[in-house]
Amino acid sequence: MYCIVDVETTGGVKGPTRLTEVAIFRHDGRQVVDSFHSLVNPGCPIPPFIRHLTGISDEMVQEAPTFAEVASDVLSITQDAIFVAHNVNFDFNFIKKELDWLGYEFFRRTLCTVRTSRKVFPGFPSYSLGKLCRSLEIPLNDRHRAHGDAAATVQLFERLLLHDAHGLIPRVGLAIPH
Repeated sequence: MYCIVDVETTGGVKGPTRLTEVAIFRHDGRQVVDSFHSLVNPGCPIPPFIRHLTGISDEMVQEAPTFAEVASDVLSITQDAIFVAHNVNFDFNFIKKELDWLGYEFFRRTLCTVRTSRKVFPGFPSYSLGKLCRSLEIPLNDRHRAHGDAAATVQLFERLLLHDAHGLIPRVGLAIPH
């Protein structure tokens, strides 16, 4: 199993920054089999730059659950799955930080679609999610929102699975033909 993840946050991983949105698609190597998506109340103001980038405002998250309220959903949907994200260290470390603050240990194998894309699809001018999706003609709706970016990353991941001639992606769960 794989979990394709995207998060939106109040800033970088270091420091007191918090999650504002999380989207997770559980994938069996052929298709999405489950998903989870929520805005998250960070308990602090969202900086203007982030508000402008994501469109997520303080008003939008005011009634949203806190991360503590969605942590069990995040843990269960990612259980026994490889954690997949575009720039995986950011998304993984942010979720890990939030879970650490709640006293949970969070260990998952990870797979970065940026690094994998550079090997499977060499020669593109950029491997940012937006430009890579444009190069591969993958639709990307709601850019810089967790659900939209994660949904595009699911399609990217499926292309990577299809074109992974060198076994860069660990095959788990179902037998997947090469």
